[in-house]
Amino acid sequence: MPYQPMPFSLETERLTLALWDDVDAAGYRELVGERGDEMPTLDGARDEVREARENAPGRGIHCMTLRRRGEDEFLGYCGLVIGRATIEEPEIAYELLRRAHGNGYATEAAAAIVDAARATGRKRLWSTVRTWNTPSFRVLEKIGFRRDHTTTDDRGDIVWNVLDL
Repeated sequence: MPYQPMPFSLETERLTLALWDDVDAAGYRELVGERGDEMPTLDGARDEVREARENAPGRGIHCMTLRRRGEDEFLGYCGLVIGRATIEEPEIAYELLRRAHGNGYATEAAAAIVDAARATGRKRLWSTVRTWNTPSFRVLEKIGFRRDHTTTDDRGDIVWNVLDL
């Protein structure tokens, strides 16, 4: 692999980011439900969490859970994914439970992930966002992304945002 792997944990001023663990399954289920998708069973969520954790070393990029430092409450996740992009120029992804919105956690975590991506040797990151998602656009603008182009799929317009590292 031409890139260094991302670390499996990071700390910011207020947050701990860590690789998924079985205890995160309930929080993951809640996130899925909040976004309006069919909520997986707890066993199904555990399977997804385990798969994410087990696949992380081979890919070298991954998402990490977010918690306030010194606390156990699951807040959401942030990390790098292939998504609509590539392993060479991955997408940054983040999603927080509604009760964690409005505290700057997404911005703080995303900035840490950008630094981790830069340390892997990557030169560019992407983020694809639906046009209605104003809070995500604000996070991306705060960490230096710029709007690049728009594509359309069966669910509507997707804005591609880019950050040159």
